[in-house]
Amino acid sequence: MQDDIASAGNGGVATASANGGAVGIGDINSGGNAGSAIGIGDTWGTVAADGGTMANSTLLSVSANGGTAIADASGGDYNLAFVS
Repeated sequence: MQDDIASAGNGGVATASANGGAVGIGDINSGGNAGSAIGIGDTWGTVAADGGTMANSTLLSVSANGGTAIADASGGDYNLAFVS
């Protein structure tokens, strides 16, 4: 015996998107690095001071995920049914 399937009000194509929005970033504190501090006391003669080379790196990772998108392709009410 073969089952008959009745369908009524089948929905069409549903599309949904969850696009991300804008991200606002406030002040970024990268650790308060001040470089070299060189203190030279009383001197006599030729004096030279070299603070060297400084490098400070800050890595940011920012995301504006849109969240969850929900789509509905409901067929509605008062539709005709057919058997296939």
